[in-house]
Amino acid sequence: MESPASHRLRRGRVSEPGRAYLLTSTTKDRLPLFLDFQAARCLPPHFAQAEAEGSVLSLAWVIMPDHVHWLIELKNDTLATVMRRFKSRSRCSLYKMGKLKGQLWQAGYHDRAIRREEDLRSFARYVVANPVRAGLVSRAGDYSHWDAIWV
Repeated sequence: MESPASHRLRRGRVSEPGRAYLLTSTTKDRLPLFLDFQAARCLPPHFAQAEAEGSVLSLAWVIMPDHVHWLIELKNDTLATVMRRFKSRSRCSLYKMGKLKGQLWQAGYHDRAIRREEDLRSFARYVVANPVRAGLVSRAGDYSHWDAIWV
């Protein structure tokens, strides 16, 4: 069931090819499924698949215990299509691995369009430093589940 305010997340959403976006999706009920190493490592191929299909240029991502952040440049699809495919494919993979029964992701996702004058590297640093801010590790390099094109 969607939260009463979830419809506001979609108001004004625009998918503009060539624009960078920071996307965030949360697991159902904030279940920390990705504390499991194998479950977390199931997601990176789906980021890469979206890039291989020409949907996005993947700039940075991090897999947290109960959510993901993904910094992209949108290419040939809408944000909704990119996220629908990512969520569906990742759920199917985890289900086949036996790591999941039922729903994986909460409905919807959060997106933030990055203004052209904003520094993408600072957003990438924000993404990869998320495990440090959450207290999971003391240095980003000690965390296994992130990547950025600038590294």
